[in-house]
Amino acid sequence: MDIHSSLLKIKLLNPEFPNKSTGIINGQSSGLLNWNDIAYPQMYELYQTLLANFWKAQEINMQDDIKQWDLLSEIEKRVFLRINTQLASLDSIQTPTMFQVMDYVSDSSFKAIFAVIAQQEAVHNESYSYILSSLIPLSEQNQWFNQAKEDPIVKKRNQLIVDAYECFRANPTPQNLFQLAVNSINLEGIYFYAGFAFFYHLARQQKMLKTSTMISYIQRDEMQHAYFMSLFLRILLTENPQLNTASNIEYIYESIGQAVALEKEWAHVILRNINGIDLKEYEDYTEYLANKRLRQLGLENLYEERTNPMPWIHVFSDEMINGTKSDFFEQKSRTYTKVTQTNGFDEL
Repeated sequence: MDIHSSLLKIKLLNPEFPNKSTGIINGQSSGLLNWNDIAYPQMYELYQTLLANFWKAQEINMQDDIKQWDLLSEIEKRVFLRINTQLASLDSIQTPTMFQVMDYVSDSSFKAIFAVIAQQEAVHNESYSYILSSLIPLSEQNQWFNQAKEDPIVKKRNQLIVDAYECFRANPTPQNLFQLAVNSINLEGIYFYAGFAFFYHLARQQKMLKTSTMISYIQRDEMQHAYFMSLFLRILLTENPQLNTASNIEYIYESIGQAVALEKEWAHVILRNINGIDLKEYEDYTEYLANKRLRQLGLENLYEERTNPMPWIHVFSDEMINGTKSDFFEQKSRTYTKVTQTNGFDEL
């Protein structure tokens, strides 16, 4: 396989091929999805987990937050609105990107999971709008959304993700899919958390609890999305050893390192006037997150090993995300076709 040759869009139906795909890209697959006959049975469990997380913004009654809104300081209000619209700016690109990836993935079970992720990202985006509609008029909402488009620190932060996504959109090669997957992990597994920290900080003071509830739902989804993308990436490299190169492993470290630096920079801008959030502590937390993402990819830590320095951010336990071994990228002939529902990825 030439990792720089364009992938072909997958036909809807290929009756001459087996139902169980022979690969997640460039594989033979009929296009029919029988969840009882898939190459990676763990994907059905993950699919069910994602479905079990289903929620709608309208299920959360914002009346208590509406009453509390005027009790926030002017600084808290500005940061609240700025974070809300800036988080929406990233979720806005995630839904169409996940749908585009589906066109080039040959395994129908993975297509189904990408479809669920795309739908959940649309819900996240709607939830930010729902929060705003409860608190400020449309004219103000538009002002904040326009500010998010023009804010130089946001543009700089988002560009890392947008560049990788646009490269795949313009030239859908295996190499560009690899880079897209890495940056999707950056988006869903490292970005957002300075924003989450602010909303949880308000909740610690019994402020805007309905918003923090919605944020906790979003975080739960994002953790699962980042976990899925780490599995997708590991399988992509295993099935396509031409991608499993020293330069690509270095790309993972460099890209995650960039995301960490950009997230820290954004946190210093967005949270600098918020009493009660220690920015050095948040920097350590960002590095803690990055180490987790690398271990999910089977790689060594990039930063000093540490326990969670801000456990009040992490509403959902780390244990909900499956652990993974660090020897995955050893240069051995490996295949996931022997994986069963009982042994899982940890046994490889």
